[in-house]
Amino acid sequence: MLQGKSPADQPESSEIDIKAQKKAALGLAISPLATPILAGPGTIATAMNFAASGGFSQLIITIVSFGLLCILTYFLFVFGERFVKAIGPSALDVVTRMMGLILAVIGMQMLIEGIDQAYKAFL
Repeated sequence: MLQGKSPADQPESSEIDIKAQKKAALGLAISPLATPILAGPGTIATAMNFAASGGFSQLIITIVSFGLLCILTYFLFVFGERFVKAIGPSALDVVTRMMGLILAVIGMQMLIEGIDQAYKAFL
């Protein structure tokens, strides 16, 4: 309508076309949402905590660990479509739910530790 075409002027889309359009739109919407999880404040704070908590060996372990995670992430991004096809939609759903559960547990742990630290600070 914004470009001067009414819905009556446009040809009817088949159900397959609609599914393809939804799939393409979903693919575009998910990719940018993953970026803050990779290099967000939580990742930076974790790296700083691990690096500051020990000596030189702890620093090397932290750097190597994050390097390996970067390589793994790169390969999953490059071969992600093949990986998803290989494991299938039901396994992908299980992995998605498990990651959501892990994220919820991490969030609760941070909340509980924050409340504990605040409680100790006021006593």
